[in-house]
Amino acid sequence: MTGGTVEAPGAKSAIRDAATVIVLRDRATRPRVLMGQRGAKAAFMPSKFVFPGGARDPGDGAVPLSAALDPLCAARLREDTEAPGVAEALPLTAIRELFEETGQVLGRPGAWDDAPEDWRDFAATGHRPAADGMQFVFRAITPPGRPRRFDARFFLVDAEALASDPDDFSAASDELSHLSWVALDEVRALDMPFITEVVLAEVAARAEDPAPPASVPFFRNNDEESLFLMLKGRGPLARGA
Repeated sequence: MTGGTVEAPGAKSAIRDAATVIVLRDRATRPRVLMGQRGAKAAFMPSKFVFPGGARDPGDGAVPLSAALDPLCAARLREDTEAPGVAEALPLTAIRELFEETGQVLGRPGAWDDAPEDWRDFAATGHRPAADGMQFVFRAITPPGRPRRFDARFFLVDAEALASDPDDFSAASDELSHLSWVALDEVRALDMPFITEVVLAEVAARAEDPAPPASVPFFRNNDEESLFLMLKGRGPLARGA
């Protein structure tokens, strides 16, 4: 089952909804992506280089967007996502995690006096979250047997959509170290999780095409089988399809 925080049969950890952000820079010249390194003592993917991201917070869905996600991307995000409100919350999860881990702001100028506690530092930048520059490009569920499992949705955004200085990481938390812009033709030299390498191949293939993808790859792993599916925004997939 996907689309919510659920306990997979026989698994030691629940599957948590999560969002990851791939920020792409210099798309037309020498494309680079924003990455950081997880701590050596992290419970999930220690010492690996990853994109910014993390688990959905319960309050993310209650935060208003100043600009909505592209409708085609929103339709693909809803596909095979059954729990109410999850698809709507995930773009906000992505924006919040990007800010917390890198200090980068995806938003539009605006006062926000009633921001929830988790969003007060973001609001202090003078912005409200905006998702119109984001594209939903990949989805993957952590295989069974891992200490933590996530149903991760990957969002691609051009650095030009940032409301912050892309080279200023002074507001970042300490969750990721060595934050830097890595060229796509050099990124494979880093120690990355397998799924990150797969997503990077998808990003490289799309670097010259700024339009939302016609379909979104989905690696769905559960105790019974691992499936490679394509999300096309046509509604829930049949079980076992």
